[in-house]
Amino acid sequence: MNKKVLAFAMVSIVTSGFLYGANEAYSLESVTVSANKIEENIQDVPQSITVIDEETLQEKGIKNVADAMREVPNMYINNAANGSTISFRGLNTSMFTNNNPVVIYVDGVPYYDRYDFDPSLADVAQIEVLRGPQGTLYGKDAVGAVVNIITKKPSNEWHGNVGAEYGNYNTVQSSFNTSGALIADKLYAGINGTFKVDDGWIENEYPGMDSDANQKRDRKMSGFVLLKPTERFSGKVSLSDTYTKHYFMNGFATDSTGNLSGVDRDDGKHISSDVPTVERTAVKAQSLNLAYDFDAFKVESTTTHKKLDLESDFDADFQANNTSDGLKQFNYSEIETWTEELKFSGQTDAFKWVSGLYVDKEKREQGPYGAQAMSGGAVYDANADSTTDSQTQALFGQVMIPFWEKFELTLGGRYQRIKKEIDLVTTQTWGGMAFPDYAFEGEKTWNAFIPKVALSYKINDALTTYASISKGYMPGGFNYFATSGGMEENSFDPQTSINYEVGAKYVGDDYMLNASVFRMNIEDIHIYKISGGGAVWLTDNAKKAHSQGVELEGKYFLSQHIELSGALGLIEAKYDDYDAGTRTYDGERIENTPRYTANMGIAYVATAGWYGRVDFNAIGSTSYYDGANSQMIRSDGAIISNAKLGYKFKAWDVYSFINNITDESYISSYQSKTGLAMVGFNDPRRFGVGFRYSF
Repeated sequence: MNKKVLAFAMVSIVTSGFLYGANEAYSLESVTVSANKIEENIQDVPQSITVIDEETLQEKGIKNVADAMREVPNMYINNAANGSTISFRGLNTSMFTNNNPVVIYVDGVPYYDRYDFDPSLADVAQIEVLRGPQGTLYGKDAVGAVVNIITKKPSNEWHGNVGAEYGNYNTVQSSFNTSGALIADKLYAGINGTFKVDDGWIENEYPGMDSDANQKRDRKMSGFVLLKPTERFSGKVSLSDTYTKHYFMNGFATDSTGNLSGVDRDDGKHISSDVPTVERTAVKAQSLNLAYDFDAFKVESTTTHKKLDLESDFDADFQANNTSDGLKQFNYSEIETWTEELKFSGQTDAFKWVSGLYVDKEKREQGPYGAQAMSGGAVYDANADSTTDSQTQALFGQVMIPFWEKFELTLGGRYQRIKKEIDLVTTQTWGGMAFPDYAFEGEKTWNAFIPKVALSYKINDALTTYASISKGYMPGGFNYFATSGGMEENSFDPQTSINYEVGAKYVGDDYMLNASVFRMNIEDIHIYKISGGGAVWLTDNAKKAHSQGVELEGKYFLSQHIELSGALGLIEAKYDDYDAGTRTYDGERIENTPRYTANMGIAYVATAGWYGRVDFNAIGSTSYYDGANSQMIRSDGAIISNAKLGYKFKAWDVYSFINNITDESYISSYQSKTGLAMVGFNDPRRFGVGFRYSF
């Protein structure tokens, strides 16, 4: 079927639902957020915030964090081999800290590691995406943004929902969530879970291998107990248990010429890989939140513990029938993290304030970690075993001072000390002959002050403007794989940035519009490059870079039930001073950063009867680092269209959906070394049916 005809047909199906009535109208309401770690109206917060409520999650079929981030201007996530990597406003994942520039918080539990970046959304009431650096209140790694996930508050009555979907590629997803009171007004509990099975769209034709090359198996469970013995005191224990098993990658291996013209997703639907490629992650997390409301202030303690186990084995070249047959790459890691935050907050007629103490401790035991390769007619085998200990201590505070009736000044700061130690041993063999072991021990301490200043002006009840200056900070670290050199060669410095933002927020009776302009001057930006004769990947620092752009978000009710929504992010992100050793990249675009991201949707919303929507997501051209040829290469963008049509009756919601209606293809990741490149792609067309029952 012609793509345009198919797209038109889906739009017609959904818009035909507009002919049906519903029993309740939708309207814009004030939104409460906790961006400053105290509850405020979103209009009063001097920064750009994207809010996604539970109803929007359901309407758009948002099942995971990656789907939610596609709603945010200038935010781009790639779930490739080797975890989930993020690009936001020109900031990328720091590969050998494994930290993403965007940090997720769920009930105080941080998610920042690229192998642990997809918590469950089964119990979500609201997602707040706080754009711009959030280090003042949220810590050392929130250099780009924070995704603050607010879970539902239980009531005395037990409520919940169950749901399931089935789609092509034998995709099955199911979820459940329930919570309520064990003792009215005193003791509450809840439990939820999501499960997913997906056979994937790539077929492995190598004899004896599982034909479902990029299949996925996910299980996410969590629960809580909430005790409220008095009006002033509460205690909440939350537990989560996640297990994922992802095979191969959403793409394929190709030559390393650096030529992307003619490379298409269809080229990877049938591959031949001779070594099983699978990434298994198991994450168990616990948190304890204790809070007490005094007359003048509130004190809150949040203690978290998390343990991540990663077991990854990869085909050395993601293909067969060549000299590397039977060889593999491997990455086994155990990461244990403790955090404690003691927070004080209060509000008077004169000002609002929040302050506190924060400490964390992380132990990362990595190994076996390395690869096998054919070299000179024999197998070369390298493995690095390392233990990295990290400790952080911090003091933070922020005060919001209203003055002259319509102005509010925000002053904030965080002083922190970060210490990291590494003990690494690398072993190498060639043709069974062992080389001398390489050992490296390193220790570094960084002290930093992270300030923030913002000024807001409330023109009227509907329109607020603001301007802010803040510092972004991503800590330095050590490369986990090294075969020679000392501290200078095997460590990298913290990345810092000065961020300027000006914006406005308007909320009317039937439409809202948010707009912001930002500029970020970055120093010692973390980059991921290849060296060591084109064989070893490492993290290093580029001296200077910048990014600047515009972000818009809006929503408009054409009628009581017809809603228009959209977002646009435009960005220029370039290196100003980057000498990679083999060449300079001054003036070139920062990799993994699309020129623009955009989404637009039209929906017929209803609490009962027919509803439906059509959404469009666009991504601009993107540059990727081509390590094999020491250059940046560029891929084209694309426009993806999605549709959903459903019917609500009583407690039931039955629906059908189709994503990527026109089966558009675009490159979502690229990595190369001499003789080999790996290209990742977006998903092909997916469609299915589902239901949700609420009680």
